Amino acid sequence: MVEIELKKVAAKDQQGDVEYTGYPLSVKDVVLTLTGSDSTSITLTWAVSLLLNNPATLKAAQEEIDNCVGKGRWVEESDIRNLNYLQAIAKETHRLYPRAPLTRIREAREDCFVGGYRVEKGIRLLVNIWKLHRDPMIIWPDPKTFKPERFMEEESQCGKGDFEYIPFISGRRSCPGINLDLRVVHIVLARLLQGFELRKVSGEPLDMAEGPGLALPKINPVDKLDYF
Repeated sequence: MVEIELKKVAAKDQQGDVEYTGYPLSVKDVVLTLTGSDSTSITLTWAVSLLLNNPATLKAAQEEIDNCVGKGRWVEESDIRNLNYLQAIAKETHRLYPRAPLTRIREAREDCFVGGYRVEKGIRLLVNIWKLHRDPMIIWPDPKTFKPERFMEEESQCGKGDFEYIPFISGRRSCPGINLDLRVVHIVLARLLQGFELRKVSGEPLDMAEGPGLALPKINPVDKLDYF
């Protein structure tokens, strides 16, 4: 967004017909930029951490990039549609560590029953997405295991229904930044895997403890890596 606006300003400046005094950002622009960038960086941190703890998956993702794109150029956004395993890694990361573990609050407009519980009018409700994505009673076999393949199996129902997989919530009030988030996660992760060989400094698994927050941050960031 910022890059596009800077290009517009530069083009007008070259024509000598612009006096730039500031660009009036809308509320939507600010919300998408501030909230989207923070949660997207957190998602990338989780994705890299999961791959470092699962080196076979990391290697398979790099091999897919080498086979589909090659080593003579960088991955472009148009290549992502052919990188199915990379997309599955992003989906599995969003499943285990959703960008927002809880949905926005809703208020019951009338008395009803939810999950066998009586909910009176005026009661506020929210959905625990983190729990939903790890519930073996729904469609998630071995839910605590990082397994991108679950989204690639043709017979699998993972992510094909309406409500068992909702990292960006669902319906008319779903996250407005979904396309921005996925585009950034896909291209940044692809270029990291293409441009670097990543490995942990120690042989111990990375600590995957979750911290408090609306965007489910990682308590211990990935700050020590061997890369070459």
